[in-house]
Amino acid sequence: MNTTAAVDGAPQLVPNDDANRALLDAVHPSDWRNPEPHGIYDFVVVGGGTAGLVSAMGAAGVGARVALIERHLLGGDCLNVGCVPSKALIRSARAAADARRAATLGVAVGSVEPDFAAIMRRMRERRAGISPNDSAQRVRAAGVDLFFGGAAFSSARTIDVAGRRLRFNRAVIATGGRPTAPPIPGLADVNYLTNETLFSLTARPGRLLVIGGGPIGCELAQSFASFGSDVTLFDQAPHVLPREDPDAAAIVQGRLKKDGVRLELGVTIVEAIEARGEVRVRFERPNGAGVVEAVGDRLLVSAGRAPNIDGLGLDAAGVSVSRRGVTVDDHLRTSNRRVYAAGDVCSAFQFTHAADALARIVIQNALFFGRRRASALVIPWCTYTSPEVAHVGLYEQDAKTQGHDVQTITVDLADVDRAVVDDETDGFVRIHHERGRLLGCTIVAPHAGDLIGEAALALTHRHSLPDLSSTIHPYPTYAEAFRKAGDQYRRTRLTPRVRRVMERYFRWTR
Repeated sequence: MNTTAAVDGAPQLVPNDDANRALLDAVHPSDWRNPEPHGIYDFVVVGGGTAGLVSAMGAAGVGARVALIERHLLGGDCLNVGCVPSKALIRSARAAADARRAATLGVAVGSVEPDFAAIMRRMRERRAGISPNDSAQRVRAAGVDLFFGGAAFSSARTIDVAGRRLRFNRAVIATGGRPTAPPIPGLADVNYLTNETLFSLTARPGRLLVIGGGPIGCELAQSFASFGSDVTLFDQAPHVLPREDPDAAAIVQGRLKKDGVRLELGVTIVEAIEARGEVRVRFERPNGAGVVEAVGDRLLVSAGRAPNIDGLGLDAAGVSVSRRGVTVDDHLRTSNRRVYAAGDVCSAFQFTHAADALARIVIQNALFFGRRRASALVIPWCTYTSPEVAHVGLYEQDAKTQGHDVQTITVDLADVDRAVVDDETDGFVRIHHERGRLLGCTIVAPHAGDLIGEAALALTHRHSLPDLSSTIHPYPTYAEAFRKAGDQYRRTRLTPRVRRVMERYFRWTR
């Protein structure tokens, strides 16, 4: 199998086709020459993923002298091995799933035969098409000095990269994270897949084993089942998406089963073995019936991540770290008052949009003596299964723990006309509130990730359920569920006493 050259230890881009060559030309050109350092930089950014690119480009845009250091590929996980390629695969998977259920909508399409090679080629082409947004040329055109190579702090105010020493007034660590594997006996000897290597597949695994029932595991398990793989998903939790609303997780779990994913939940994996081209996962079910074995052609591990902090020389810079990554205060400043951090390397919110938002805080706080707080951010998120699960704000139990007087309103999609005509009634919009003021929202629906923005806006700007009720939503749409939730709340305000007063009023006006 042909491969492109690896970049400084980074995962290889496979195969060596036009799309991957275009990607590499954009995010790590083979003929790139690092510039000579220019005096003291106002801002040095370590890491060229979302947080790093936003930090560097934003700082340069306001006139700062900026250097950006990236050891592998600009764009980070999101462009290369995360959001972009995974959502491209999910789009193809949904097309296959829609075609299979088209008969229920009165459309006969015949047999559905996903072309895995074409699906992966499309993914690589879309990724390459987006890559100019994160390209070296764009960074340079913005006035940023771009250095490729491994970075290491050499003192509290200097960073070394590729034989050059950069001096700075302020710096930001934005090196992101990487997938990790659970301590399963034998797993280290298995050639397993992670999100960093899965997107280099060129042949569909006939049997795919997946360890991890979180967002990545569920998304990819469902997608590969739609492509025709025999998929088995394992997790020690009793249900998938254990951090989500249990009702939301139950809907996704039911859809995964319906789509052909075999679920082994609440299990303890005792061993993983690879031999004669097969992977065997041996596990114990919670019923205590003994060790069971599942056999697959490939194994995908999606059960944890770790911050990229090794080799950065953080001790030399006086930057404190923990198991979770770089330690920062609410202003994203590290123990070195001149060094900040943003993105997955320091945040519990491991999302591209969170990295973007944190980078904007760093620019203001580091360069302009701002006092913006990360804790003030309202950060939504979404799991892109079918249906999608999106959330923003507090869950019910969290709100109660914080002392809120929590009420909950749920609008089932079965009561939303658009969902009925679409045959997409498995889902809901659930809003937790305190006397009408939104505290949190969970949505299970097609395109829930798009819908959650309305709840995020309401939370950010302290809007209420009456505000949602008085906002005109187009009919028929899924977003109309927000108006219905607002109407439900308004009806709770019509107490028996208020009703009696209104009845007397109408008698008086007749």
